[in-house]
Amino acid sequence: MDLSVVIVNYQTFELTRDTVNSIFKYSYPFTIEVIVVDNASSDDSLEKLKDYFKDSVKFISSDENKGFAAGNNLALRQLSSDYVLLLNSDTVVWENTLESIYNYMESHGDVGACGCRVRLENGDLDKACKRTFPNVKNSFFRLFHIPTKSKDDNYNLTDLPDGEVYEIDCLTGAFMFIRGKALDDAGLLDETFFMYGEDIDLCYRIKQAGWKIVYYGKSSITHLKGASSKKQKNKLIYEFYRAMYIYYKKHHAHESSFIVNIIVYIGIAVLCIIKLFLNLFKTKS
Repeated sequence: MDLSVVIVNYQTFELTRDTVNSIFKYSYPFTIEVIVVDNASSDDSLEKLKDYFKDSVKFISSDENKGFAAGNNLALRQLSSDYVLLLNSDTVVWENTLESIYNYMESHGDVGACGCRVRLENGDLDKACKRTFPNVKNSFFRLFHIPTKSKDDNYNLTDLPDGEVYEIDCLTGAFMFIRGKALDDAGLLDETFFMYGEDIDLCYRIKQAGWKIVYYGKSSITHLKGASSKKQKNKLIYEFYRAMYIYYKKHHAHESSFIVNIIVYIGIAVLCIIKLFLNLFKTKS
């Protein structure tokens, strides 16, 4: 198989259906398959997806929701494709996006993973689609919304053009087009991350294995993220900050002093508490 597209579903029948349909809407000059992993949905979304797509989609059902990374890994362990696309269930793939990135990867054998221009529903850029790796300094500037003129501290690479092609550090897990050999070298997603952070961690390991990561801004998808003003589930807020802790401890704690590490851990905990508190006053979506 040339390309395997892996989508994790959790109680999102309509979104997942529309994502898969946006793939099947076009024809491709390479072999492609779609695998939907159901992460122990408690509604009837899995049954409805199976009935809707019949034999055109492969389904994997998990008995337990162990998180986004674990769900993807259920499929990845079964694949031996030349390329794998990890795709969120709340995305819409545009015409020629998969073909353009496939062709780019075929002609650039040193690229281990490639992302595209990810647009929000209102057309704005989803800034997570092109990033540097987080560190203590750039995370401080970002979390406290402190402007910086230093390119080294520009976590979201806002100084770089959105519509061009260049090497970066980190892609978003909403769209990660990965070379099979690079995934073999880097390993699967780290299931310590329940949700959030697993994309940064995988990109870090892909680059450690000697592969390049590229942002391909000439092709796009739409990512249907919820508005930031809407009330979030406390579980998601907790997992967001927990992912920060896991990533820092795994990749950066050994580089810093004990005092710096304690300050970072306390800072993450305080920010999480503040976010949970503020979330109490937001309206439900």
